[in-house]
Amino acid sequence: MDDFYLALQVVMMPRDANPNATMHPDGRFTSYTTIFGGVLLSYIDQAGALAARREVIRAGGAPPVVVTVAMNRVEFKKPVLVGDVVRFLTRKVRIGRTSITIHVCVEAERGVEVLQVTEAEVVYVGIDPNSPERKPKQLLDFPLRSEPEA
Repeated sequence: MDDFYLALQVVMMPRDANPNATMHPDGRFTSYTTIFGGVLLSYIDQAGALAARREVIRAGGAPPVVVTVAMNRVEFKKPVLVGDVVRFLTRKVRIGRTSITIHVCVEAERGVEVLQVTEAEVVYVGIDPNSPERKPKQLLDFPLRSEPEA
């Protein structure tokens, strides 16, 4: 099993927040405190693409152009708040002839706490950016070694 790689780290800002008010235990409302899930999905996709490129290079391939094919599983476990420092940690799940699957673990640093807030599994496919159809392209120029099952 590969170690996790820190692909991105971002401070969540008010522009990233949901446009609805949040009620605090003391009864007052404060707007814009929780982060919109779509913002996190965008960062997950970016982190996964960076990791996919890195993993292909580490395996001996040329730097690929990859596009997102699927987000197989995304689980929002806890809310992310404005001001959280959010880390997007990645690891390779599997690499095939033209595709690579990346697991993305999202952590929020909130004061002294570090919370796992989201995780996802994203599939990317290598493409030829010079072909009008953006045809799939082999990620590695040699056969893959068989990897032990987890």
